[in-house]
Amino acid sequence: MLDRSQLQHLPQGQFVRAQEIARFDALAKEWWDDNGKFGHVLAFNRCRAEIITEQLTAKLGLLEGKTLLDIGCGGGLLCEAFARQGAIVTGIDASEMSIKVAQAHARQSGLDIDYRHCLAEHLNSNFEFDIVLNTEVIEHVDDQAGLAQLCADLVADNGVLVMATLNRTVLSYLVAIIGAEYVMGLLPKGTHDWRYFVKPQEIRDYLKDKPMREYHACGMQFNPLSKRWRGTNSTAVNYLQFFEHTG
Repeated sequence: MLDRSQLQHLPQGQFVRAQEIARFDALAKEWWDDNGKFGHVLAFNRCRAEIITEQLTAKLGLLEGKTLLDIGCGGGLLCEAFARQGAIVTGIDASEMSIKVAQAHARQSGLDIDYRHCLAEHLNSNFEFDIVLNTEVIEHVDDQAGLAQLCADLVADNGVLVMATLNRTVLSYLVAIIGAEYVMGLLPKGTHDWRYFVKPQEIRDYLKDKPMREYHACGMQFNPLSKRWRGTNSTAVNYLQFFEHTG
């Protein structure tokens, strides 16, 4: 069981670049504004949450009562989606401002979510969760292998690890950086550094010595005409990987 007293307000650690924390501090206040510049992110999150829910329930059944850790929870977009399904949710983030935004919105929504300004590497190694989410985080850190392995260590036996990020392909550069940041303005310029994008096989390699078995992978695709996201079999740009703890 998670001893919440062990989660402290910690500003930095070996996995997070200081400039990334500062960047998201500045953006956090706008995360829950459907009409703001991150309305696109909210739409993205709704599709992502549906995909994750489908794969989690296929493996674990109903999520009510399941413990869930969201690493790099930001303003709480995924935390709220799973708290509404009855999961016992803990969200941690390196950005104190993001945590404050998440806490305020959870209160407004009447949701009981434990948010902490804390980093994954500062969690007690004995902590285990039925579900660990690491979504759109790994492309912002230097030690990507270390972070993936740490996530795996936090998953309980028969639990699930969800890794979601951007593939390092020519298409992802054109779509996620040139298109999303510079042409359509869906994200602020400089949000991503293509050099830090991660190939699915690299995540598999990071986890090869852990008791983790990949059971599903899929992608997400944006339709600029309908302005809607949908799931896709292609992992060339945005993708999610689902790993079951086999220990």
